[in-house]
Amino acid sequence: MKKEILKRIIAKPGEKHKVSDFKTDYTAGLSKQKGEKLLEESIDKLSKLQDKLYAQDRYSILIIFQAMDAAGKDGTIKHVMSGINPQGCQVFAFKQPSAEELDHDYLWRIYKCLPERGRIGIFNRSHYEDVLIAKVHPAIVLNGKLPNITKTEDIDDKFWEKRYRQINDFERYLTENGTIVLKFFLNVSHDEQEKRFLARLNDESKNWKFSAADLKERAYWDNYMEAYSDMLTHTSTDEAPWHVIPADNKWFMRYIIGQIISDRIEELDLHYPELTDEAKIEIENAKKSMLKPQEEKPKIKKEKKDKKK
Repeated sequence: MKKEILKRIIAKPGEKHKVSDFKTDYTAGLSKQKGEKLLEESIDKLSKLQDKLYAQDRYSILIIFQAMDAAGKDGTIKHVMSGINPQGCQVFAFKQPSAEELDHDYLWRIYKCLPERGRIGIFNRSHYEDVLIAKVHPAIVLNGKLPNITKTEDIDDKFWEKRYRQINDFERYLTENGTIVLKFFLNVSHDEQEKRFLARLNDESKNWKFSAADLKERAYWDNYMEAYSDMLTHTSTDEAPWHVIPADNKWFMRYIIGQIISDRIEELDLHYPELTDEAKIEIENAKKSMLKPQEEKPKIKKEKKDKKK
């Protein structure tokens, strides 16, 4: 991918960021037709790379999607990962924590869902919910029954700074142990979200997607933008930078995400495992056995059935 495009969408580590600094309708001058063609190429490339990733069994890929409602997380996962072998891929959607999950630290349920070596793991929402929705609605933090946090007044700036650090430490640990962390914030505009909500209301086939809770959260838009801005500022690191993806045009969003994923996996220099000398001999013997002329192959005698008298 061109450096100019990456420069526009990466939240540079160590710098202060605001969501408003990133355009939601950027398309890099591409046409929809061109973007869809490039996405097809990325899907094909990703399919081939996944085969090597699985065979080599050295790395795992963790892809994180965060976004406001109706930004297109589900559709992006469906389209970009359409060429992936399901056996080597797993998708988890993190919703409201269960009672069991609340009896553990907030990363516990994340650990349980991490991809194995050779696999691609996709998180539809993630541990970042604990610095996004929890920051917009601090009372959520109280459900975790943390020591010395008994009221919302106890949740100060130091609390969030500590949580950002914990997340960075966690992702650094994953990276150092062979998990490539790719983070995408699908940046949809306020106006485009409204259009998509209306489409859900007006199209019976999309009614099932509508939730009154989505409209309720829309009222906190400014608060969420502030929370996302803080997330980009404090958790975009050299090991796992945030990609702020323009989400107003779904075709461009899908193209650019597919390109970033395939390019990053390609950098790993994946290859099929090298066979031992013993394994090579076994394969040669198997070839010779399979290629023997039909008459040289041992014949299986058929038992004659007694004729009825």
